Amino acid sequence: MTTTTVEAVGLGKRYKDTAALDGFDLAAESGTVLGLLGPNGAGKTTTVRILTTLLRFDTGRAAVAGFDVAKDARQVRRRIGLTGQQTAIDDLLTARQNLVLFGKLFRLNKSRARERAEELLGQFGLTEAADRQAKGFSGGMKRRLDLAASMILAPQVLFLDEPTTGLDPAGRREVWDAVSGLAADGTTVVLTTHYLDEADRLCDRIAVIDHGRNLVDDTPAGLKRRMGADRLEIVAADPADLPALERVVAAVAEGDVVADEAGPSVSAPVKDPVAALTAAATALQDQKIAAADIGLRRPTLDEAFLELIGGTDQKEAQQ
Repeated sequence: MTTTTVEAVGLGKRYKDTAALDGFDLAAESGTVLGLLGPNGAGKTTTVRILTTLLRFDTGRAAVAGFDVAKDARQVRRRIGLTGQQTAIDDLLTARQNLVLFGKLFRLNKSRARERAEELLGQFGLTEAADRQAKGFSGGMKRRLDLAASMILAPQVLFLDEPTTGLDPAGRREVWDAVSGLAADGTTVVLTTHYLDEADRLCDRIAVIDHGRNLVDDTPAGLKRRMGADRLEIVAADPADLPALERVVAAVAEGDVVADEAGPSVSAPVKDPVAALTAAATALQDQKIAAADIGLRRPTLDEAFLELIGGTDQKEAQQ
């Protein structure tokens, strides 16, 4: 049975004449990763600051780990971890020394701080680097150490504000693996990110926010489905074959056929992707039409996100 670990209802926050949040809702189940997506200034960081008790809100209500954010801030802080865009570790200390220091800052006794440091070094794959200064770590290793520090008290909820900004692909994968492991162990993770592939890889649900308001809350797959069906796409080996390719694709299409002379290619949405692909390939072979490529293209999270954000901008421009 799942429980709602993070909840916000009708959150509102204004800075003079600007509404940073305008009736924003949010819910995250225990042991899941919830992604907050939106353009710069959408309200993502404001939401995280409110839920971590760093900022007061004007209207609505919010609860984390079963405690009211406004009324029981101290109880909330005991049950959360927060990792910001900049790492909080000391480059001159070793990985072990950093974790022991954080343990003491969280009022663990010396013995328990050392014990917890060893546990986290193993959990985040840093045991072999435990006695090396952090200044020699890669970006991904530093971020993993930073995550480990935020887990000193094994929080129920971990808030990550753009945790992979500036990391190379290898570093990002290291952080992704660490976050996935935390969720698998029962930690609820609320993640803000600008990277759509990151949200697709990590998140169980995604809340898209713009101008402080909810646009949609859905699974990554659900967001993609909003873009419509899979598309069959055939790239012509000879541009002169485009008309013939259009007829082949039209025979299996469930919507408008789009021909791109620059491609040169033809594409269209299809209801049964595998059957459509098989039928089109057979037709090409029967008609002796050469294709440079043939395949199915699924809508991406990038496309769904841009469609949502673009649609909002167009509506506001018309008002």
